[in-house]
Amino acid sequence: MKTFQYTVKEELGMHARPAGLILQLAKEFDSKITVSNKGKKGNLKRLLSVVDLDIQFGDTVTVTVEGSDEEIAAEEMLAFFEENL
Repeated sequence: MKTFQYTVKEELGMHARPAGLILQLAKEFDSKITVSNKGKKGNLKRLLSVVDLDIQFGDTVTVTVEGSDEEIAAEEMLAFFEENL
């Protein structure tokens, strides 16, 4: 299992565009990828699950990746967060 935390720097938070893009990226991997925010947990492969977390500017989220390709999946997810959020 790989885990990382990230503090959102994008002023608009996790809005529709990055949510859709992260969903596409997450679906490229076999691993289970979850994100936690303010005590709630969501599946990064399900759009409504991500949107329901209401990730805003300044929130620190925890991303957990678990599965056969967790190493590369975690690296790609972290890169996405750093570039888009």
